[in-house]
Amino acid sequence: MTIRLLIVDDDPLVRAGLTLMLGGAEGLEIVGEGADGGEVPELVARYAPDVVLMDIRMPQVDGLTATERLRGTPGAPEVVVLTTFHADEQVLRALRAGAAGFVLKDTPPAEIVAAVRRVAAGDPVLSPAVTRQLMTHVAGQPERTPRTAAAGRLGELADREREVAVAVGRGLSNAEIATELYMSVPTVKTHVSRVLAKLGLNNRVQIALLVHDAGLLEEDDQK
Repeated sequence: MTIRLLIVDDDPLVRAGLTLMLGGAEGLEIVGEGADGGEVPELVARYAPDVVLMDIRMPQVDGLTATERLRGTPGAPEVVVLTTFHADEQVLRALRAGAAGFVLKDTPPAEIVAAVRRVAAGDPVLSPAVTRQLMTHVAGQPERTPRTAAAGRLGELADREREVAVAVGRGLSNAEIATELYMSVPTVKTHVSRVLAKLGLNNRVQIALLVHDAGLLEEDDQK
């Protein structure tokens, strides 16, 4: 199956470089380019990409706003944000808006291709280490979701779903969760899907951030 990729970046040299580096990758087709987040809805409607590689900082409509608008529509493609920072507050907001992860602009082409493939397959492109770094960065931010509100949302979950959510927040893979909680991998996947549906979230990264906001990782560390 060929993955259809849309590149959105206001720098023509960056777009040209990404097109040159990624265009020859097996199973990957660059179907279009955009120079601003305001073009995204039209480009997505025209080219039907599976994944959008989105710059954050653009002059008119930034990548954060474009991601929020795009991920709020039914059947939206996955979004991977491009950034020059490892832990930038805008990256965090993009992840909360539904982006599946981020890649740095100096990431080797092979790793960008791998990230696009993972996102197209439904997996976030944040390693556990990067997830923890992002959550540490957001912990002291004033715009962070109040703990009581986050805890209230997680209160909608059944006990087993809550355990799985906390494990996702710790950066564990489905296989690791299955081993720790004595479940099969398909059962873990079912619980993750239920958590996403009940909480109205798009991906595992959003589960992890909500678990962090609720203080459940701190509780888990104290056990």
